[in-house]
Amino acid sequence: MSDRAHRRRLGQNYLIDPVILFEIERAINPQRNNLFFEIGPGTGALTDQLMGQDIKVTAMDLDKKNILTLSKKYTDSEHIFIHDDVLKAPLEFLYEAKHRVVGNLPYNISTQIVLKLINYFDGIEDMHFLVQKEVALRICASNNSGDWGRLGVKIAAFFKTAILFDVPPESFDIRPKVQSSFIRLIPRDNPLVALCNFREFSNLVDQSFANKRKGIKNNLKKLEIDYEKLHINPQARAEELSIEDFILVFQSINI
Repeated sequence: MSDRAHRRRLGQNYLIDPVILFEIERAINPQRNNLFFEIGPGTGALTDQLMGQDIKVTAMDLDKKNILTLSKKYTDSEHIFIHDDVLKAPLEFLYEAKHRVVGNLPYNISTQIVLKLINYFDGIEDMHFLVQKEVALRICASNNSGDWGRLGVKIAAFFKTAILFDVPPESFDIRPKVQSSFIRLIPRDNPLVALCNFREFSNLVDQSFANKRKGIKNNLKKLEIDYEKLHINPQARAEELSIEDFILVFQSINI
């Protein structure tokens, strides 16, 4: 397998545009004593932007070659480079101290990565990711937009989100066939769902969007919900409900 084919299989499109890298650094705004967890560092283009006085970076990459390159490039013992799959690896170190999570995420698994990180909510200071623009719109959507769906609802219960700027294909060494966006996720001071209830909330959201043509009552017909009491139209489709509506429905079945 050629190096290019290998990288495409792993979703490796490395940023090479110095202007975009500068904008990313400015958006992240690394501070002294920050702890960073970088997902998919590649050869270190973004990692370079994070390095600074008393900053510690823990980076994880599925490509062993990248980890070896980074370990040689950054000899400071404070930094940790891990060869592992972020979707399978335990991330318990996030519980030891709050980390700022960053990454140019592989586009084919970006949503899975973000959803996994919700489980580590208490160990996250903030998150900044470069993702496919279509995914960014879904992550940062609300019920006032056409991109509102199960992904946005689940994330909105725990994070406030924003698209900071778009990144064109020519900013990468291997140009993706899609537009990209740089996004920010900031943990809510008080999550709308207790973390211990995330799995149940996630299942409720999945059921709510099971058939997008049906109203919320039809999709949740196995549950006893007093929609009139909640001031929710039972005929409304899931995409028409706000995050607050979903929280009310969830709370009504978990009293």
